[in-house]
Amino acid sequence: MVKRFTVSEARSLAPAMQRQAQRLAALRADLAEAHLAQQRGHAAAVGGIAEVKAVEARLQESIDWFTQQGIGLKGIAPVIADLPSELDGQPVLLCWLEGERSLDFYHPPETGFMGRRRLPESD
Repeated sequence: MVKRFTVSEARSLAPAMQRQAQRLAALRADLAEAHLAQQRGHAAAVGGIAEVKAVEARLQESIDWFTQQGIGLKGIAPVIADLPSELDGQPVLLCWLEGERSLDFYHPPETGFMGRRRLPESD
């Protein structure tokens, strides 16, 4: 069964999502630099193959955190997270984008990110 979040529950997760997104951003940058260094035949700043694999594992742990909370992770560059919810009796996805300080948007499941709208003020 899919967890459904109230708007207040989802908003209370925003600080944790910000922390995880910051961690994920640092790890994806480390990984990108490591892959570029390997392509160029240079040593990666994070180290050799074993260290790159460790960065990949930490990146996966960050991704898994979202899933473990019941949050759908739609992208990692930038981080886009969808939290299942309901507004006016209709299923929606509360939508959070990396860099946003709070959770203020939603969209119908069928429209995806392009259908994103600001949450009503009363919520």
